[in-house]
Amino acid sequence: MTREKATDIVAEMVANVMTVSVDVGDEVGVGDQMLMLESMKMEIPVLTECAGTVTNIRVTAGDVVQEGDILITLRNKP
Repeated sequence: MTREKATDIVAEMVANVMTVSVDVGDEVGVGDQMLMLESMKMEIPVLTECAGTVTNIRVTAGDVVQEGDILITLRNKP
């Protein structure tokens, strides 16, 4: 039996969450945009680095996140 691996997508800097583009249960591929953050008047897209299924979203538009905060958790595709 293969154990599923989870990946946490974390904030790389202090930022405001502008938009959340995915929902729990969505399938995402490498390079898909999941969030748009704003920091110092710059828009920063948050892209997936692996394919998988969104299992948890910990932020909503308007939230302020700190560096290292978990934004989204994915269940990786085998």
